[in-house]
Amino acid sequence: MDFFNLLFTWDGFVYFIILSLLEIVLGIDNIIFISIITDRLEKTEQRKARNLGLTLALLVRLVLLALVSWIMGMESELFAIFGQEISGQDLVLLGGGLFLIYKSTTEMHSSVSGHDENVSKGKQTLRGVITQIVLIDIVFSFDSIITAIGMTNGLGESSGHNPIVIIYAAVIVSMIVMMLFAKPISDFINDRPTIKMIALGFLVTIGVILVAEAFDQHIPKGYIYFAMVYSLIVEFLNIRMRKNREKKTQE
Repeated sequence: MDFFNLLFTWDGFVYFIILSLLEIVLGIDNIIFISIITDRLEKTEQRKARNLGLTLALLVRLVLLALVSWIMGMESELFAIFGQEISGQDLVLLGGGLFLIYKSTTEMHSSVSGHDENVSKGKQTLRGVITQIVLIDIVFSFDSIITAIGMTNGLGESSGHNPIVIIYAAVIVSMIVMMLFAKPISDFINDRPTIKMIALGFLVTIGVILVAEAFDQHIPKGYIYFAMVYSLIVEFLNIRMRKNREKKTQE
């Protein structure tokens, strides 16, 4: 009842919509990673990997929300290197960032060398792909959960209700949206090599940002999203230009 009492207030409804949109936007990098990693599987297993991976990722996020006080406590210093304090959150971000850079770079190498189709298909197992999806989602979850908690602190103080229920609802809605659009986005990216390369470059950049955040260097992700959208617009214009040229040559 706490959820409905909070949701059916103007502030609660607005926060729910904003958080849902925020979780969807923050999930873009997750969808891109899933799109690329599942392309290594056979067509019959790709949908199963996406749905099962996202379902497990949803459960992981809900568990992390239940352990939110533990997550916030991971900000305390564990040790220091060259005067730089390292916390539990920093280790998660550092490990996730390095993994993302490594995975995206190897995918780029496979695509450029021309061994990303028949040679490597089938080498990835369904279990391995799902494990990678869940692991990278844990890293992305830290960022989105901490952001959501920071946004709803004021709501909890003003309403007298626990805002965590709004965050739970927003996470569930965002995951449903991701499940609905994962396949179209996957097909769109993997059917266009240039778009796939832009997406891989985006993931490398996200990995660098995660590593930077592990060392307390905060870079607004809005700049990265803007750069990606700009790159995609340029590439769409290139695709359109190539189609027009093909039409003229056929005439």
